[in-house]
Amino acid sequence: MSFVNYATREINCKVVYYGPGLSGKTTNLQYIYARTNPQTKGKMVTLATENERTLFFDFLPLAIGPIRGFNVRFHLYTVPGQSYYDVSRRLILKGVDGIIFVADSQLHRMDENLESLSNLKNNLSDQGYEFKNLPHILQYNKRDLANAVPFLDKENPFG
Repeated sequence: MSFVNYATREINCKVVYYGPGLSGKTTNLQYIYARTNPQTKGKMVTLATENERTLFFDFLPLAIGPIRGFNVRFHLYTVPGQSYYDVSRRLILKGVDGIIFVADSQLHRMDENLESLSNLKNNLSDQGYEFKNLPHILQYNKRDLANAVPFLDKENPFG
């Protein structure tokens, strides 16, 4: 549930990008950061390893302006894609208001997508959330590649 501060007239929403390693979560935030008005965004924080893979998380605060007298801010996070950072993933999910699951559309990455989606559902469940009851987007990334898997079910290929 979004944090609403009536005293300061602010609404803060936490959105987490989740998915397997190298699916494009950090690239999503970099794209948003590069195309957002400098007056509405904070500093993007990335903690990456020497080979540029996300170690702990990325964070991008965005102020989208007033809605019905409240200043609305989005706090965008990514989780590390590698499964051995599962503790970090769980910490980043605390207080989440929405999920963007970034799937890699390449055929050879399907098992990793499904494993990551299952991990997301388990981590949400451990915190009292149900994936189906939480606002979410399934982003099918890398659709332009020759080995992208065709959609079987346009509503939800991942079930």
